[in-house]
Amino acid sequence: MTIIVTGSSGLLGTALVKALRADGARVVRLVRRAPQSSEESFWNPAKGLVDPAALEGAEAVVHLAGAGIGDRRWDGPRKRELLSSRVEGTQTLATALTELSSRPPVLLSASAIGYYGDTGDRAVDESGPSGEGFLAGLVRAWEAEAEPAARAGVRTVLLRTGLVLSRDGGMLSRMLPIFKLGLGAPLGSGRQYWSWISMDDWVHAVLHTLRTRELDGPVNLTAPEPVTNAEFTAALGRALRRPTMPLPVPGPVLRAALGEFAQEGVLIGQRVTPRRLLDTGYVFRHIHLNEALPAVL
Repeated sequence: MTIIVTGSSGLLGTALVKALRADGARVVRLVRRAPQSSEESFWNPAKGLVDPAALEGAEAVVHLAGAGIGDRRWDGPRKRELLSSRVEGTQTLATALTELSSRPPVLLSASAIGYYGDTGDRAVDESGPSGEGFLAGLVRAWEAEAEPAARAGVRTVLLRTGLVLSRDGGMLSRMLPIFKLGLGAPLGSGRQYWSWISMDDWVHAVLHTLRTRELDGPVNLTAPEPVTNAEFTAALGRALRRPTMPLPVPGPVLRAALGEFAQEGVLIGQRVTPRRLLDTGYVFRHIHLNEALPAVL
């Protein structure tokens, strides 16, 4: 089985490629430099370039490439980069798939629960409407670029990923040094919901979507039990056996430090549930945060 993967050097891609290879798959990584082996193929999404021979006859394409959402402050150029890195790559792949004589039967395309905007304390599943804000608009544009592949008969799954728990990268890894010093605290009101998933579950949920033919369209990659930020703070403190601060970090302080990302990436609530994973029989390894954090750490 040959599976094509973009974004393979990122946090999620690295973990997924390792799991796919352990599962016996041959993984061909699309890279933006000169290929160094037969398991790499050059592509340039900004110019719409991808080698059709690399895609022809593959069993699946997993598209994870995109600039990191929370890596830098959101000024105008960064917002354009966040959008273009997703739209151009997805457009390049979807267009190439429509032109193949032997198309891969499935495309898994990265997406995000930012699609739902601020849901407050209202739980939403994949049937929920899109929300407001920059991230919601970005996700709508991102997902729309995968539609040509779906229209061409490729089973297309939109992987709406929540907060992935990993000590090797992402938001949790940036929080760890502060919490290890005993300076962790709720952010803003602390009442906003965070929808999380362990790295182990994220990888196995992706493998589940590869194998489950009735899954197409949006699939939420989140654990069944979202928690508030205050609950997340307390659980992380317990997992590290460190105290946490009783007073929250005020929203204005976070906005001054993180810019616009603070509002859409930290302070809004997203209470997202994985209905389609559960309906198709996926069994979570980590349902409760109090069990997941010690396992991750």
